[in-house]
Amino acid sequence: MRKSSEKQNIRPRIRIKLKAKMIALISILIVGVFIIFALFLENFIEDTMEEQIGKRALGVATSVANIPELREAFQLENPAAVIQDIVAPIRKGTEAEFIVVGNTESVRYSHPSTNHIGKRMVGDDNERALKDGESYVSVEEGSLGLSIRGKAPVFSDEGEIIGVVSVGFLNDDIQKVIADQNHSLWITLFLIILLGVLGAIFISHYIKKLLSNMEPEEISQLMIEKEAILQSTHEGIIAVHNNGHITMMNAQAQQLLFKQRVGEKDYSGKLIQEIIPSLNIQDFLHHNRSFYDREAILGEKVVLINQTPMYNEETIIGTVLTFREKTELEGVIHELSRVKQYANTQRAQTHEFSNKLYTILGLLQLNQNQEAIEFIKKESKLRQKWQRFLTDNIADPLIHAILQGKFNQANELGVNMSIHPDSQLSYRFSEEEKDVLLTALGNLIENAIEAVKDQKPNNRNVSILFTDIGEDVLVEVEDSGPGIAESDIPWIFEQGFSTKNGTHRGIGLALTYQAVQRIEGQLILEEGDLGGACFIMIIPKKGEDTDA
Repeated sequence: MRKSSEKQNIRPRIRIKLKAKMIALISILIVGVFIIFALFLENFIEDTMEEQIGKRALGVATSVANIPELREAFQLENPAAVIQDIVAPIRKGTEAEFIVVGNTESVRYSHPSTNHIGKRMVGDDNERALKDGESYVSVEEGSLGLSIRGKAPVFSDEGEIIGVVSVGFLNDDIQKVIADQNHSLWITLFLIILLGVLGAIFISHYIKKLLSNMEPEEISQLMIEKEAILQSTHEGIIAVHNNGHITMMNAQAQQLLFKQRVGEKDYSGKLIQEIIPSLNIQDFLHHNRSFYDREAILGEKVVLINQTPMYNEETIIGTVLTFREKTELEGVIHELSRVKQYANTQRAQTHEFSNKLYTILGLLQLNQNQEAIEFIKKESKLRQKWQRFLTDNIADPLIHAILQGKFNQANELGVNMSIHPDSQLSYRFSEEEKDVLLTALGNLIENAIEAVKDQKPNNRNVSILFTDIGEDVLVEVEDSGPGIAESDIPWIFEQGFSTKNGTHRGIGLALTYQAVQRIEGQLILEEGDLGGACFIMIIPKKGEDTDA
């Protein structure tokens, strides 16, 4: 329980989940916007309805005031008897609450209630019509209640004002119509808000899924942690989109590539081939492949590169390159190389010794004792001669070991490997020079053996010459293979270029060339006497000579 509690405390404290927060915020936004919109729309509907009713009342009043029979009735002794019959059907047809016709003294000649005929009109809003001859809309309290009225003057044939027509709609009836409209409005808005809340739930669920069900606090914490990891690691890291453009580069990668920290604009969006031309990332992306510890050259530096594709579910979206300088691993690499050299030497010697033992056993089983004795003497003499030559002419045991191992490897493959009898190497190399010489010798001899192993048995020859006489150490490795085509010579030391079939080629010679140049030496290709390639390595002396 204690461990579980401690583990829980590592995560950032989250008070409200992102999903609930998004639903609440989006819902509040939707409800707030629609309430404001509904209030505006409600007020707009009310104003519009009142304006339309007012125009309707005014239109009816104007039409009634222009009826000839109504104007003629004003000349009668009892106008009300005629006018009441004229306006009654009009009131019913227009659904007006009242149509009241009065004289210049505002005495009624018509009214929905006959008890009010002959009495003065209520509201005191006839003055503009009776004195100024205006037609207008007013809102006043009348005998039937608060109403919206349309007022129009009645003119005689001579153009004199002889009366007024007032058409009204009760405010209570108008408010009922408005209330019905608002009820429909609020129901519609409620359904829209409900739909918006459901949409907020769906959107929040979708976004939470895109965020791998993580909370913003967790994402922020994760970003901080990953950024710290990326910037603190000793390996350079580059993220590349599946179109080959760089999307991310940590500080160590910037230091290796640009020798300083640079801004994001200096690398973001650039093609990876512009920075590492020797890597064909598109090929690996399209074929869904990875590679590990591939050696490459960046300027004057040798690096080890790993490449791993990035996936979004089952779709490849890019790749991640990690690399570091090989010199950082030189200590371990050199120790491992030496162990490997000793192991190869022992393996080759064991295999060769086992073959010779079986040969001797076969001769003894055939009672060919003398032949067995001769065979043993011959092999012993050859091995002693080779060992004595290496011991007498090579001071460094590691160089001795690699030559011994390559000799056994050549014998195992049926390759005749020989060292020029005048060869001598007593110069005391520095650690850097020794590492370069071991790397170069291993690569050059390996290439020579591979070049001749498919030749006829009598034409599998590799010759080695080394000497430290003079101001430089000279090493020459020659083979009887097919040689290098003249058209390939300008590219032979370029990384990725190879005359052999297969992948992961074109690294050995490029690394050897770079290593030799690093100690101010030279690596030269010439045509050899054996008919194949001849590589000459020149290393200037900087250390101390053992004979000095």
